[in-house]
Amino acid sequence: MHPRPASGQGHADDSGFCRVALPLVSRTFALSIRLLPGRLEYPVLIAYLLCRVADTIEDGTHLAPAEKQALLRHLSSCLGDGAAERWTGGTAFAVTPGDEARLAREAARVLREFNRLPETVRAAVRPWVQEMCAGMAEFIGRGASCPTAPAVFGTVGDLERYCYYVAGTVGRLLTGLFQLETPGLDRAAAAAIGSLGESFGLGLQLTNIVKDVHDDRERGLIYIPWEVCRQHGITPQQLFAPEHRTAAGRVVSSLMDRARAHLEDGLAYCVALPSTQYRIRLFCLSALYFAARTLRRAAADPLLLEPRHKVKITRPEVYRTLAVTALAAPSDTLIRRYYRALADT
Repeated sequence: MHPRPASGQGHADDSGFCRVALPLVSRTFALSIRLLPGRLEYPVLIAYLLCRVADTIEDGTHLAPAEKQALLRHLSSCLGDGAAERWTGGTAFAVTPGDEARLAREAARVLREFNRLPETVRAAVRPWVQEMCAGMAEFIGRGASCPTAPAVFGTVGDLERYCYYVAGTVGRLLTGLFQLETPGLDRAAAAAIGSLGESFGLGLQLTNIVKDVHDDRERGLIYIPWEVCRQHGITPQQLFAPEHRTAAGRVVSSLMDRARAHLEDGLAYCVALPSTQYRIRLFCLSALYFAARTLRRAAADPLLLEPRHKVKITRPEVYRTLAVTALAAPSDTLIRRYYRALADT
């Protein structure tokens, strides 16, 4: 077993790298993480970067499926105590441009910072990142021999299982970290909140799939299941054909309905968080409200399936949402009322 790196300049360098890397790979998350209590901000930052390394491996278009699977298993193994220096996966991204590739190249820095976190924090993070890696590896293997390509999933069950691995695990991870901030939460309440957090993660991921449906298609992937397309009389390849636009709209609408159902659990999750944890509520509600706005905009957007069209909430809407969230967070009634105002189409 490798010894834990000593504190000092190396720690400062690694911490500085992680703090600089976050806004480069996700400007939105870099803003929202500031809403968290100070004790939670850095552990969540490190956990997010670990998940982002896994995501970068999964999305590596220059990597063969077997290489991706091996790298995900390797990342998982490096989460063990003192194992950060074993990371050799950066060589797979040695000549790959971009901030995400640099994060993967230098993931040992993130892993060292993870090892410097308290054991209780590492125990709350490690199993969920490892489950994410295992699930991604499983679906990469299935995708390599997928008979319905470019559709990644045959059934809705397949899609939701995938969303669990890439986002439901994050809901569980964050809930574990939130529990450390709320030690009075009993085991039954914590289990119930964790289940809602998992579903919340699925809702956020399904919202992203709806929002990015054309971007994913340009990468050669369609996340909308084959069976949903078939129910509406088309194939995944026909989703973007102008002559099938009406049927394609119904397909995407059905996926939006599933996303909304999971976001209802997200609403219950936010209300279940103790009102005394104001900043945690702010962090979670901002994600919930942004997703609700995004789905509402996507549902009303006639250009949703058009090439290079982006579904975005405007900057004024972002600021207005954050301002109202700050006012609503202490009140369960206001939390629900604002969600309904955003979600109702």
